[in-house]
Amino acid sequence: MGNKQRRNHTKEFKEAAVKLVLEQGYAISEAARNLGINPNLLGRWKREMNRDGNSGSVSMVNIQTELRHLRKENKRLKLEREILKKAATFFAKETD
Repeated sequence: MGNKQRRNHTKEFKEAAVKLVLEQGYAISEAARNLGINPNLLGRWKREMNRDGNSGSVSMVNIQTELRHLRKENKRLKLEREILKKAATFFAKETD
């Protein structure tokens, strides 16, 4: 049997790997294959980060949900602002 040396991965590497799955939509097996790690290892990192995220900080799912909500609200507010600009221009022409 060959001696396999255990690789130590940095916290940043682990977070980036999990982000591929959570944010980019990669399957765990695909992301793991591209990174040259075992899919079980990536799955464990994902579970650990979800568990740690739910214990004290906001989980990734909550962040993504809030981001979607804020983008939708931002779009609505931009549309309202454009309508108000057009209305102000219209009424300014009426008074002249």
